[in-house]
Formats: sequence, C-alpha cells, structure tokens
Amino acid sequence: MEKPKVIVIGGPTASGKTALSIELAKVIDGEIVSADSMQIYQQMNIGTAKPEEQEKQKIQHYMLDLIEPNQRYSVADYKKEAKKAIKKILEKGKVPIVVGGTGLYIDALIYEIEYPEIEIDLSYRKKLEKLVQEEGLQSLYEKAKKIDPKAMEKISSNDQKRILRVLEIYYQTGKTKTELEKESKKEPEFDYKMFALTMDRQILYHRINQRVDKMLEQGLIEEVQDIYKKYQEFPTSMQALGYKEVVEYLEGKVSKEEMTEKIKRESRRYAKRQLTWFRKNKETKWLNGEDSIAHNISIILEEIKK
Repeated sequence: MEKPKVIVIGGPTASGKTALSIELAKVIDGEIVSADSMQIYQQMNIGTAKPEEQEKQKIQHYMLDLIEPNQRYSVADYKKEAKKAIKKILEKGKVPIVVGGTGLYIDALIYEIEYPEIEIDLSYRKKLEKLVQEEGLQSLYEKAKKIDPKAMEKISSNDQKRILRVLEIYYQTGKTKTELEKESKKEPEFDYKMFALTMDRQILYHRINQRVDKMLEQGLIEEVQDIYKKYQEFPTSMQALGYKEVVEYLEGKVSKEEMTEKIKRESRRYAKRQLTWFRKNKETKWLNGEDSIAHNISIILEEIKK
C-alpha cells in the first residue's frame, strides 16, 4: 500500500514559510497544519507571526490558537492532534502541508517518535527553578549536557523549558531523553516529503530585524501587557522569544532600545539553531528563499512526482 503523501516545509524564522505554504496550498488544493510551538497559544498573535485571516487567503489552517497562555502543551499532545488534522485533510481529498520552524514538532511527526507520557513532578520542577534563580541557568545546562549530550546538541543554553525537561526525564525515568526516543521510534504512517527554506545569512538577518520592527509597530508591547495582566503564571508561553524580552522591559529591567536589540539578536541566534536542526535531516530538500515562490513551488511539485 502506498502511503499518503504529506508535504513538510521547515526553515528559520522570517524565511518565507507562510507565504510559500499558502501559495502551494492554492496550487495543489492543500490545507495547512502549523508546526510552531508558540502559535498554539491564543492571544499570542503578533510575537508569534501568526498568519492573519486575510493572509490565509481562505486556506484552512490547523493547530493554531489551541490553548490559553497559562496552559501546558507537550510534544506528545502536538503529535496526536497534528496527526488527527492530517487525517482530516486526507479524508477531504486534499493535500496536508505541515509548516513551521519548531524542529521538535516536525521530528515527532516525520520520525514517528512516541513521547512517553511522563507526568511532571512539580516539586522537582520547583527545585530546578529555584536552582536557576540561585546558580543561573548555565549550571543546569552544563549538568544536562553531562547527562544527555546528544539531546543537548539541539538545545540552546538559554532554553530553560527544554533544559529542565532533559533533567526531569532523567530524574523520573533513570533514562535519558535520547534513549527513550530511540526506544520509541516507529515506522511513519505517512510519506513525508521534507523541504526547508534557506537564504544568504545577511539577507535573512535583515529580514529578521525588519520583522521585529514591524511587530513592535503592530503592538507587540501592548499584546504582552494584556496577557501579562490577565494571567498570573506562564509555565511556557512567556519564555517565548520576543515575549520574555518585553516582560523584562515592562518590569523596568531594560530600556526599550535594549529590549528591541535583544529580540533581534536572540531571533538571529534562533534562526541559526533552526538551520542547524533541519540540516540534521538528510532527506531535507533545500529551497532558496531568495528565489520566487513560483520557482520553489515547481521544485516541490517535481520532487513529489518522483
């Protein structure tokens, strides 16, 4: 039995994934499944570059606005819901297009990784968070690197959520995240065709800087302010790039100029990590984001025919 084809478009922030996926969906009668770990949050629109209704051009999107900013959402949750969305699209006789920059979400799908449902030990989580306050995140990052060097290759030294998760998994199971993932890989249910956008580093960085300026013009500070007022705690959402920097500004820890520069710098670093992540997948077909959308669509269609 031939498996149903699912197109996947990854790549760094600001590389043009949204525009390409919408035009592709129009050409091949597709629908879009987001693979963005921050676009799942309601009310977080500007800072996550969530496509607006007008931008979607009537193309159905899934996996957006799923939960409130004070709720938790795991990779296992994402995988389960994203697969439901893919099946729904296929039942309609349309083509699923998975689009996003969260490599962890994409890997969960294309490698069919079963993430064990490990309950969060809140007392251990609080202990780790206290250690972050006392010793700094870097010391926990080094500890996690000793426990699971393979997993830590993909995790940045300021990604508190994922660093703590590596430590928690080992604490609760006695096995590393890498070991558990290896044990749980299965044969994928679909035929995933993986594409990723790249472009000249300087052009990409310029686009990122422009995007940050645009987000601030659109009201990113006000968006964060509203969420900050409404919710008492943020397990994950306020750790998001762009949001935590605005929170620092609102708390008077940095000036507006420092905040803006920090968002731009961290976004550029994030883009670099995203490119590294997608390069690890040997099946990825790379597209030049500087080429026209029409040209990249023709490459995708050619690859799918093979």
